[in-house]
Amino acid sequence: MRGGGALARLPAERQVPVSVDSARVFGARGAGPWTAERLDKLGRDELTQLGANADRLGESELAERCREILKSAPKGRREKSARGDRSGRLVPRSRAFASRGVHLKDPGRSWSGVRKADGKVVFAMWRASVILREGACACLLWAPNRDGARPWSDSEAGRERLEHCKLAAGQDAAEGLLVHGEALEGWLPEERARSVLGVDLDTLVRLAVQAQGEEFWGVWGKKRAEGL
Repeated sequence: MRGGGALARLPAERQVPVSVDSARVFGARGAGPWTAERLDKLGRDELTQLGANADRLGESELAERCREILKSAPKGRREKSARGDRSGRLVPRSRAFASRGVHLKDPGRSWSGVRKADGKVVFAMWRASVILREGACACLLWAPNRDGARPWSDSEAGRERLEHCKLAAGQDAAEGLLVHGEALEGWLPEERARSVLGVDLDTLVRLAVQAQGEEFWGVWGKKRAEGL
């Protein structure tokens, strides 16, 4: 992995550790550590993401437990608020990009952009999509639209994201902003979400963008990083 392992220094000259619930959620392999009590504390969005990650890593028991909980959960169960004590720090995505010197091509749809001052790529990443993998944080930035599963990838914003991934893969590092919100089942959050609370301006990550087959992933940090 090339560079990109550390948090970037923020304009206020202080660093804030990454705080990603879904990264912490899948920190241990296997279903053993996942007691009913622990799973019950997760919101719908986190359970959905945990189940998807478990399927991807072959943890069928944990994946099935997540599905069963989601099936039996009351219809009124909603994702636990991602605001926590950050309610005063969350800002719209376009404003967050502007704070990093990036002017989006389409403020309403773009999820990445290039900073004119230095050519660095800045990505917005759905916070609940971040996972722990091989001792580092990872987030799928772009994947092809196979069998109609990811139509957003073929949209103008998706194609723009692909070009930015290719550009960033040739650079030492890119920057990442974390978007808080509640996903909508059956949709990629980049295309549609149940709610988008905003971007946490106090958290900025430097990530390496890696091509893995036809997919592009952003990777950063270490498993034992503070805040996970």
